[in-house]
Amino acid sequence: MMSASAINLDPDRVTVLTGPTAGGKSALALALAARANVVIINADASQMYRDLAIVSARPSPAEEAAVPHLLYGMLAGDDVCTVARWVELAKAEIAAAQGLGRQPIIVGGTGMYLTALVHGLAPVPAIADAVRADVRALDSIAARAALEREDPAAAARLMPADRQRTLRALEVLRSTGRTLADWQQHRDGGLGAAAVQGLIADRPRAELNARAATRLDAMLAAGALDEVAALVALGMADDVPVMKALAVPQLAAHLAGAISLDAAMARALHVTRQYQKRQQTWARNQFPDWQRVGPA
Repeated sequence: MMSASAINLDPDRVTVLTGPTAGGKSALALALAARANVVIINADASQMYRDLAIVSARPSPAEEAAVPHLLYGMLAGDDVCTVARWVELAKAEIAAAQGLGRQPIIVGGTGMYLTALVHGLAPVPAIADAVRADVRALDSIAARAALEREDPAAAARLMPADRQRTLRALEVLRSTGRTLADWQQHRDGGLGAAAVQGLIADRPRAELNARAATRLDAMLAAGALDEVAALVALGMADDVPVMKALAVPQLAAHLAGAISLDAAMARALHVTRQYQKRQQTWARNQFPDWQRVGPA
């Protein structure tokens, strides 16, 4: 694993920095930015929401002022940023930065965003309106059961609670007659591996586990409950992306009186550690040649 101080940014490539949540990506990006003329472009789905600054561990106002931070806090809570939309936004910011002679650093852990940016988007045709309506009318239990019958491989990959991706897999299969995984084998429009300097901020599992617990405690002390209460007060559905961000469902359940705060924090920590593990596995599988980097 390379030390952060040993990393030299390649001015001819787009730097992409990913890694598990609470792994130190934001701090590492700032350390790299101190040595080059860069802009930092967000690739974390939760950090795109303006009403989720605390729970998503978005860079502080001081950090955002020190180096240009783009695509942070730009969405309303009920807005949905699809992978295609994010890629379009990110490519526009990359081009603008390069036009000004600045080097873009893409920072975040949302794997679907980064895979699409580097390798391209799957050319999935538009979903038939009738199919979409039928699929979206299914409740979570029925949708999961349908996916297990119709696309067992997709069901095995997806977490049972991941309603959004479950519905997407179902509607693609029913509308096109092909699985989403099949479509994703034929991507286009990506930057290409040669155009990317890939970095993975990583730490030993035990250290990541400890950092996840510390981060959750810090979030609570900083006002995470009030932040989630404000989202709940807006009356958003439980399955919109902002309400599924790490720790939000658990803290919302506590606010509703369903569980104690201690139980909510314990569940949130468990989910966060599971997510860290999935992110590490994804990075190893998707980008095995990317450089592992230690703490800033």
